[in-house]
Amino acid sequence: MKSALTFIILLSTIFVKAQTAKPDSANKLNDVIIKGYYNTVPLLRSVSAVSLVDSNSIRNQQSSSPVSIFNTVPGVRMEERSPGSYRLSLRGSLLRSPFGIRNIKIYVDDFPLTDAGGNTYLNLLDVASLGSLEIYKGPDASIYGANTGGAILINTPDIQNDISASITGGSYGLFHQTANVSKTIKNYKFSVSQGYQRSDGYRQNSAVERKYFQTTQQWNYNASGLLKAFIFYSDLGYETPGGLTAVQLEQNPKLARPATPTIPGALTQQAAIYNKTIFGGLSNTYQIDKHFRHVFALFTSYTDFKNPFITNYEKRYESTLGFRTFLEYAQRNDRFKWNVQGGFEGSGTKTQVKNFNNNAGTPSALMAYDDLRANQDFAFLRFNFDINSKLLIELASSINFFDYKYERFFPTIINEQKRNFDAELMPKLALSYLFSPKVSLRASVSKGYSPPTLAEVRSSDNNINNDLQAENGWNYEIGLRYKSLNNRFYANANIFQYELKDAIVRRLNANDTEFFINAGGTKQKGIELETAAWLLQNAEGFLNGLQLRSSYTYSHYRFENFINGNSNFSGNKLTGVPESVLVSSLEFLFNDGIYLFGQHNYTSSIPLNDANSVYAKRYDLIEVKAGIRNLKLGKTKFEIFGGANNLLNENYSLGNDLNAANNRYFNPAPGRNFFAGLSVKL
Repeated sequence: MKSALTFIILLSTIFVKAQTAKPDSANKLNDVIIKGYYNTVPLLRSVSAVSLVDSNSIRNQQSSSPVSIFNTVPGVRMEERSPGSYRLSLRGSLLRSPFGIRNIKIYVDDFPLTDAGGNTYLNLLDVASLGSLEIYKGPDASIYGANTGGAILINTPDIQNDISASITGGSYGLFHQTANVSKTIKNYKFSVSQGYQRSDGYRQNSAVERKYFQTTQQWNYNASGLLKAFIFYSDLGYETPGGLTAVQLEQNPKLARPATPTIPGALTQQAAIYNKTIFGGLSNTYQIDKHFRHVFALFTSYTDFKNPFITNYEKRYESTLGFRTFLEYAQRNDRFKWNVQGGFEGSGTKTQVKNFNNNAGTPSALMAYDDLRANQDFAFLRFNFDINSKLLIELASSINFFDYKYERFFPTIINEQKRNFDAELMPKLALSYLFSPKVSLRASVSKGYSPPTLAEVRSSDNNINNDLQAENGWNYEIGLRYKSLNNRFYANANIFQYELKDAIVRRLNANDTEFFINAGGTKQKGIELETAAWLLQNAEGFLNGLQLRSSYTYSHYRFENFINGNSNFSGNKLTGVPESVLVSSLEFLFNDGIYLFGQHNYTSSIPLNDANSVYAKRYDLIEVKAGIRNLKLGKTKFEIFGGANNLLNENYSLGNDLNAANNRYFNPAPGRNFFAGLSVKL
């Protein structure tokens, strides 16, 4: 595998050099810029392990799911156990996430989508709301708060003067519709978006439906000030078919989890998740003078969450309120530039959670009733020094505070209790040196820290676990970036070692209720490679452009000092992490707006339990998309497209249940399936 990868990269590089014509200054592209939460810098010079997913990469993928979008990035793994049920990990941070997303901080524009309890409902968003993604891998929390996995910045689409709509249909009853109105009126911009998506799903009890509304409002109220509002409402419901054993998988992969002599099945219990959330944020950016800039953001959300499960019916009501503010001072001259950012982010999340017996999808007798409140605050300070536009140094740290309170009302009464975690410093030292306009070398040392989430403190066994400790660790990393002067070729390589202590992992009781423990530690060594090459660009003839993209992830992740009862898992592979992942794509651009996009994903076998006694087999996924852009009828532009997923009809699971009770590890993904659609822009 490694030899094949080396050969592919070498061959691609040789081919690019052979095909690249003399650069035409008229066709040179601007430097690719990352925002990094108000610290814009060319991607080539960034000191962080950051990958950018631009709008073109997003539109090449199927619009009904973000899974393939995220999985093009090395070090990132997104899973979908059933339609709408996402899991996301950066560099193997999946052990804590039986469903949903934890241990990763996610922002939408200026506002954290992650609540103070550590949970993120990424599946609420419609894919059409993703303009571009900046993915920061590893602990980069000096300005993003507590996490050990990394941070993701979601930039919403640029506001333009247009009206657009799209409709997509596909296999298994897929229907996805979007509409958007964007307008600029002098110094005021706004966009209003709507989306609707449904699917019957590949398996029994795997239907999904989402209704989505989003608006962004921007007002440049003077030459120095920008006021921005962001609101979305999402009504999401998806059925959860549950895991299968290897025998059940072989018999019929479309089955939902069947009943046992003592426990009913997913169909009988109408297992599903229903999430209604409204989220709002208001931010103000003000350039006080040429040196000082101030940003203030206020955000809030409310969630009505219901989960009829096999063994109980949970109702959860969550509300979050928080703010973020920072002040930046910048000083610049020809040879030396520096800036400093200091700020604070604080948020609180209140959760009322009730568990009932599940009587075939209807709540019955009350089992447990708790109120929990989490407060997560951090202050940060970051210095950036730019010497001769060659050496870029970042020196940063944050101090993080976390506490939670809980009160039990049933089946026993426990008066309010509070647990405080010690304040934790998270320092980072990083630098990048530009050897030439084409090549930069970077290195960093940083610390990650992540306290348990509310869903881990009070998991589905309905107990309050006050024994969980925060996990933390140090990351050591070097990276190399190369970009041709005309942007026809880009390459990025990262090598890192991350030593995590007190890793939080999930455990299951015999009745499928879960609890969490600290599992000693992990040592995570990895290599990440990504390349993008225009093999043909702006050419004359039938084929105008041909772009090759490729990413490779090698993960040598092992448990350390992990003893659970009489079992010693030290030295075993980290559960849920494939050792090798290779994703490659080709995009063909023809005359008259015709395009063809193809992508291949190779994922090696995956250990499904800590003992490494059960593995999911390796798989190869091939997907294609083709269409015609810029069809015109008067001033109206059309795009017609269609495509197919899993062309090889692989039998695989795109989201396994780790350390599953009674060997129910597998959630089969669809076989070969198709989609087609139409988009319109006025």
